[in-house]
Amino acid sequence: MVCLGNICRSPIAEGVMRHKVKQHGLDWDVASAGTESYHIGEEPHRFSQKICMAHGIDISMQRAKKFVATDFAEYDKIYAMAGDVYAEIKRIGGLGADMNKVEYFLNELHPGKNESVPDPYYGDESGYKVVYEMIEKTCTAIVENYK
Repeated sequence: MVCLGNICRSPIAEGVMRHKVKQHGLDWDVASAGTESYHIGEEPHRFSQKICMAHGIDISMQRAKKFVATDFAEYDKIYAMAGDVYAEIKRIGGLGADMNKVEYFLNELHPGKNESVPDPYYGDESGYKVVYEMIEKTCTAIVENYK
């Protein structure tokens, strides 16, 4: 799960997906990262934590990290939260990047549409609720599609 700073969208997605993986007894390694280094080492945004806790998911122990080229070898599937993130994943991966592993996150709900999960960072708390709902539906679809 990859977004820009790894404090809003992707940590929510990591938390929700880890929760669903545990519920379904799946042996999946789930992680998140950001394409930028703005927040490396920081905990998720307070509203990301709050919306997850409202749904019984504690993401407070997560820390922001940067997406790196070696993540292509580490993970079978890489989800980009938005178009700019997708482009940065490609740039970071370089010529050897296996872009067949990379997919727009929302394509699991709306195949081929390449839609972006809106970045709630600059808005108020209500934006995090909308983002959480999108992420929760998509994570449910991922589990159903791949379990």
